[in-house]
Amino acid sequence: MFRNNYDNDSVTFSPQGRIFQVEYAQEAVKQGSVVVGLVSKTHAVLVGLKRNAEELSSYQKKVIEIDSHMGIAIAGLSSDARVLSNFMKQQSLGSRMTYGRAIPLDRIVTQIGDRAQTNTQHYGKRPYGVGLLVAGVDDAGPHLFEFQPSGLTHEMLACAIGARSQMARTYLERNLDEFPESSRDQLISHGLKALRETLSQDKELTVENTTVGIVGLAPKGSKAKIETFKLYDGQSIGPLLEALDGTTDGGEEGGEMEVDTQ
Repeated sequence: MFRNNYDNDSVTFSPQGRIFQVEYAQEAVKQGSVVVGLVSKTHAVLVGLKRNAEELSSYQKKVIEIDSHMGIAIAGLSSDARVLSNFMKQQSLGSRMTYGRAIPLDRIVTQIGDRAQTNTQHYGKRPYGVGLLVAGVDDAGPHLFEFQPSGLTHEMLACAIGARSQMARTYLERNLDEFPESSRDQLISHGLKALRETLSQDKELTVENTTVGIVGLAPKGSKAKIETFKLYDGQSIGPLLEALDGTTDGGEEGGEMEVDTQ
């Protein structure tokens, strides 16, 4: 009844100990189009479903390269994602200029978590209405982190956020044991299959609405230590979708039926 008395700013707690503006920001993440992240022993993959506001507009960007060893996938308000991605790019560039090396994944994720959590402590500010999946590789190997508007961050083996993401999480949980030993192409395939689980009956993955980002360790015998972040978008993702259709002809109908019943 008195809920509106406690949601005018982000520093007022309700009698139940809740901060409604943080919950509103988390709801904005749930309304965004879905993104999926997976990690194996050698690679980390981000897969996103792009959305256009209307027929005359272009599709929103869902996966952003931060540095050669790291990228993010966004779900929620694109404007807030732009602020955070620019901040992450500045921190990455500062690390290379100051220390001559790429910034570790856990450090930059902690920095954006602190930045977001600060917004829940000061009157006149609001939480960022965006969730991020941060994928990258450092000296310890590939990593995947989830960032929430409250400032909470934690490392994940696989994750999905956004609208209808529960069906993607169900797929990820069902196949979790396969991810650590998966090859680069197998990990991409798993990500696209999880993304396809979230589609409604009348939609399918196309070169216009699908995007993939991948980063990982370089193959043995290569001079480089890492395989730099590569973004597949537009026509470049066509072969990946064709390979996915070729490997799932037998079970595709069953997967769509499962989506429709939920």
